Amino acid sequence: MRTNYVLIDYENVQPGFMPVLDQEHFKVIVFVGASQAKVSFDVASALQRMGAKADYIKISGNGSNALDFHIAFYIGHLAAADADACFHIISKDTGFDPLIAHLKSKKILAHRWRDVGELPQARATNTKTPNEKLALILSNLRQRGASKPRTLKTLSSTINSLFQKTLAEDELASLLKTLQAQGIVTIAGSKVSYSLPA
Repeated sequence: MRTNYVLIDYENVQPGFMPVLDQEHFKVIVFVGASQAKVSFDVASALQRMGAKADYIKISGNGSNALDFHIAFYIGHLAAADADACFHIISKDTGFDPLIAHLKSKKILAHRWRDVGELPQARATNTKTPNEKLALILSNLRQRGASKPRTLKTLSSTINSLFQKTLAEDELASLLKTLQAQGIVTIAGSKVSYSLPA
């Protein structure tokens, strides 16, 4: 599974939903401003539980957009080392949007969210209706590009992981059946192929 780097602009956002990031495919970097003296207990505790999958970077120097330039640098550095990665900038600063557009033009998966709670994985914990769940599954499959699950067992496991392994067997079977009925997924024996709507 591709690595999802979550780069948090801590000057701009003091995030909630941090425990949802404690998953195998997430790596979290919190960028702290030069003049910020502390981070909240909730954030520090969540990052500590993540161990080597989480890090802080205290930026050097003050100035307009200093922290933004640090985030841009690290995305470039990480993208060069891991071409299949997906990047999530957590910031309310719309100044990141031209960078996101440029990254996408270079086939680098990148998004900006205003809070960790907007990440699809965090939204999964709040979805209630089958239609909301299907929309989230579809979004997740699109994000995977060529690395979508190729067997029924892996697809089932992927969907269950997306919902923090809280789906009952009958609910998971119903979601798979609906994906088939809508022509999104074709299952032949144990093999799976896709026809994702645009």
